[in-house]
Formats: sequence, C-alpha cells, structure tokens
Amino acid sequence: MAAENNVIVKDDMAKAREIEFVYRFQENIKGLMKALGVTRPIAKQAGTVLKAYKATGTLEDGTLVAEGDIIPLSHYKTEPVSFQEMALAKYRKASTAEAIVGGAYSQAVTKTDAKALRDVQNTIKTKFYDFLATGDGVATGTDLQKTIAQVRAQLAIKFEDQDIQPVYFVNPVDIGDYLGSAQIITQTAFGMTYFENFLGLGTVIEAPAVPAGTVYGTVKDNINVYYIPVNGADGLGTGFDFTTDETGYIGIHHEANYTRMQVETVLVSGLTLFAERLDGVVIGHIGSF
Repeated sequence: MAAENNVIVKDDMAKAREIEFVYRFQENIKGLMKALGVTRPIAKQAGTVLKAYKATGTLEDGTLVAEGDIIPLSHYKTEPVSFQEMALAKYRKASTAEAIVGGAYSQAVTKTDAKALRDVQNTIKTKFYDFLATGDGVATGTDLQKTIAQVRAQLAIKFEDQDIQPVYFVNPVDIGDYLGSAQIITQTAFGMTYFENFLGLGTVIEAPAVPAGTVYGTVKDNINVYYIPVNGADGLGTGFDFTTDETGYIGIHHEANYTRMQVETVLVSGLTLFAERLDGVVIGHIGSF
C-alpha cells in the first residue's frame, strides 16, 4: 500500500535540519553585525577584490605664509595597502553508516554539523583578527581601562569631527579582572561574548584569538561585511542544490553516498569581515610604555 499523502518522510526531516542550520548561522551573523554596527553587508560583484586603504600625506607649514603670498598646498592621498580576493570557502564531512547505527543520526550527523558551524564561524573571526593585527595605530596604558581609553583617544584623532562608536577586541584574560566588580551586561553573538558601554568607553568583544595584553580597536563605521551570495543569480544556486536563505551567507547540503555508505555534509560560505581603513585600526598594549 502506498504511503498517505503529505506524510512526513526522511527526506523532509533532512531538509528541515538544513533549514535550521542555515537559520542559526543567519541569526548569529545578524547578531554579530548588530554588535559591530554593520548595517549594509556588501554582496560580491564579478571581479571584486577587497581593498583596505591608508591615508598618507604631509601638512605644509602654514605659519610662515607672508601677507599676499600663495598658501602652500598640503597633499594627501589614500593608498590601497592590502588586497584579498574574495574566495568561497568549501567544507565537507562524512558520517559512516556504522557511526549512525552506533550513535544515532542526531549524534553522528546533526551534532557534528553544529560543531562544524562553530568552526566555520571561528575561521571567519580568526581571519578578521589577523587582519586587525596589521593596523598601524598604536596606544599604550598601564592597565586595561587606561589602554582602552588611550585607544579611544587615538580613534577620536583619526576620525576627527565624527561621532565615533568605538569597538574593541580584547583577550578574555584581560577582561577577567573587571568582571568581578563592574556592573556589566553581557550578550552573545556569532559565538562571541560582548559588552556594551564597557567602562563607559564603547563596545568590547571577547576575542581569545587576540594576544593577551593587546587591544585591537576601531570604530563601527569602519567595519564591513563582504560575502559571496550562495543564492546569487547565475551562481551556485544554478548548478548546486544548497539549502540557504534570502541572505545567501551560507549554504548546506546533505547527501547519501551509497558507494561508501556514509552521509556527507557540504558547507559553503564566502563571508569576510573587513576594516576598510587600515589606518583606522589602533593596537593597544597593556602595561607597555
């Protein structure tokens, strides 16, 4: 006898798990963008490369200009200092039939998918921190609060005449001393804990990848999200069957490989966090003089 109409079958549940996976990633990245103040993520166009810029130039002496003389021109320009091609990251894992039998599908596939999701997020964050480490601004302080205050001061100079909203990336070890006595509200996004209005100086994000004793600081307007849309027209959606959503930040596909008797998970994402102005990134050193 044939199955009833509209009965829920195994393939329906697999699609539901994929949708949940995508939804979790989407909500995580939205939370992160809110914390970082990113309001307009930028989708990759054909031939696009990422560019960071640094302003260079010299202010001419304006104090010795005689009456009626021509005022010397001060020359400034912005130069690209870093190039990075937007690349699609591809990941694959497989759970054997024996693993599924021994630990059930939820253990062998679903929970390992969740771990893979965290690892994808960590890869994106680590690349961002590595990029911030190339910033050329410098500040020092005797403790965390004074260092962050000095980083903020440098940002105020670099973004003069702007209503800056600083954001700092700090190792959890350096934050620990303040958590016991300060009234701090913590929030979580994209697997990161962050503190709004930390010590009255801005948003602080816990970042284990940042070296202890170091603070990376910039302003929220300087941070962008670039991504390759998984669901882009004439893109991956044409030749591949990935479950994604309207954002296209990440795609996932489950497929049974009967030759090897295993369930394979394929993940794709081309999302990059980027600071547009490299000279707008300040590196603070705690306890340095």
